[in-house]
Amino acid sequence: MSIEITFPDGNKKSFDAPPTGLEIAQGISPGLAKKAAVVRVNGELWDLSRPIDRDARFEIVTRDKPEALEVIRHDAAHVLAQAVQELYPGTQITFGPATDTGFYYDFARAEPFTEADLEKIEARMREIVKRDLPIRREVWPHDQAVAFFEKAGEKFKAEWIREGLKPGEELTIYKQGDHWLDMCLGPHLPSTGKLGTAFKLTKVGGAYWRGDANNAQLQRIYGIAFATEQELKDYLRMLEEAEKRDHRKLGPQLDLFHQQEEAVGSVFWHAKGYTLWRTVENYIRRRLDATGYVEVKTPQLIDRVLWEKTGHWENYRQNMFIAESEDRVLAVKPMNCPGHVLIYKQGIKSYRDLPLRIAEFGSCHRNEPSGALHGLMRVRAFTQDDAHIFCTPEQINSETVAFCDLLMSVYKDFGFEDVRVKFSDRPPQRAGSDEVWDKAEGALKSAIEAAGLPYTMNPGEGAFYGPKLEFVLRDAIGRDWQCGTLQVDFVLPERLEAEYVAEDNSRQRPVMLHRAVLGSLERFLGILIEQHAGAFPLWLSPLQAMVAPIVSDADGYAGEVAEALKAAGLRADTDLRNEKINYKIREHSVHKVPVIAVVGRKEAEEKTVTLRRLGSEQQQTLPLAEAVKVLAAEAAPPR
Repeated sequence: MSIEITFPDGNKKSFDAPPTGLEIAQGISPGLAKKAAVVRVNGELWDLSRPIDRDARFEIVTRDKPEALEVIRHDAAHVLAQAVQELYPGTQITFGPATDTGFYYDFARAEPFTEADLEKIEARMREIVKRDLPIRREVWPHDQAVAFFEKAGEKFKAEWIREGLKPGEELTIYKQGDHWLDMCLGPHLPSTGKLGTAFKLTKVGGAYWRGDANNAQLQRIYGIAFATEQELKDYLRMLEEAEKRDHRKLGPQLDLFHQQEEAVGSVFWHAKGYTLWRTVENYIRRRLDATGYVEVKTPQLIDRVLWEKTGHWENYRQNMFIAESEDRVLAVKPMNCPGHVLIYKQGIKSYRDLPLRIAEFGSCHRNEPSGALHGLMRVRAFTQDDAHIFCTPEQINSETVAFCDLLMSVYKDFGFEDVRVKFSDRPPQRAGSDEVWDKAEGALKSAIEAAGLPYTMNPGEGAFYGPKLEFVLRDAIGRDWQCGTLQVDFVLPERLEAEYVAEDNSRQRPVMLHRAVLGSLERFLGILIEQHAGAFPLWLSPLQAMVAPIVSDADGYAGEVAEALKAAGLRADTDLRNEKINYKIREHSVHKVPVIAVVGRKEAEEKTVTLRRLGSEQQQTLPLAEAVKVLAAEAAPPR
């Protein structure tokens, strides 16, 4: 039996017997074999020890590749499960996948795990790694697997096999050493020693068997894992920094906002927080006014009949809040687009009227599960910097280029330089024919290429009515946030019968571009708070300058300074409390006030002011008029 292996460079090699991936890697280079984690066989990841029994395209995946990291994390989940069962006999295992940053495993155990248990379990995991147990793949028939797990007291595993596989079907089993195994699709590393020690258990949570609250409750142990110790250290440092920047703590601490159970998923904006809100909203409004958008306002409650026409009732009903009045069912709008189509339809539109850019700071509500809510980042009530561009098919490219230029400029003004673009194509549940989707996806790809922005594919994540671009910001500590979006929609104009008179006097459907720069203002403000750790640049800061007199004799002059700053457009206040100046400076620094203007008898006599900047021990004394001029220039919003 001859097996022909084709390498990525096109070279081929024949083997008389099925080789393993490890044998092929060793034949190329012992060093490469040492770095190898798994191999790719005809596009599928395989264990290094699995014989390749067919002609195949072959690639070695080394430990530093993203695909290998998922395998490492899956191995960590198996090692976790083995450690738990060694330490706590009688604990049943269920399932434990890799995640974006690590892994978890769900266990059935009467006694709850504690934080102290995590330390003990993690120590046993390191011991299992040190044993360097071989990991072997086996294929078992259905009946053998059921019998084994039932005898071992693993009722959850046995149930899953009985209900998920038919008698006679086979499944794969992975053994770690001679005494522990789990059913799994794989692949896995050759031995537990290859996992390394760049992992850490983080917390204990709850879960339900098969994710159903009617089933047995399980305990979930979470962990993080990386390919190297340095990557683990870097991630832990990032978590520490993220903890300091957490907007849920900084919001109340800086008197920006709070949330409470009486309004789950909504935000109570305090005066300072709403000042920040209005600063951001007014900035975006100026940018939209300058680029030809018209601003509108649409109703909150709209009859279900409209949502049925648009397809939202069929595809989005579970996320909509419902109200009833006089035998009519109304939906609280989860999005603004249908209302904008109705505005567009008022009066006859000509091709000369296009593109028509309709913007709205639209207040929307979505019935998010309570468990998914997360501060400002995931809410039920939110406002979007939403807009819809009605245009001809020929205008899609130019409108996309203009939008991308606007979006990148806005992000730069807010301090975000690293922006990634994802192309999300048709989801499984969608409206419109394949022909319409082909047309929409082709148009959007042409448009993003015209904009000159590189992008990666995000399969199956488009909106139900059209493909979309997602714009992802990377913040100061390396986290990614999806904010802006641009979507091409041929479906909604058709369903709501929007049209325009073309140059040849025929009636045509406009293309509808759904677009947002910031997305949810609540979420973007949460990102801004964390990006700047609450220490906003001067133009964004809710309170830009605090005037603090050293002695009460300077109180009158402090008021004069504050009024001069306010007259120049700055948000300023005075601190006239009978406290020492160092106390005042320390307190306002804790509240992230960017400028503290200190005045005493000398400043009052000379009509000067001493400026202290947040985060700096140095100070600068300037004539009052010059200080006002300097700060006013710094506080001016971009553009």
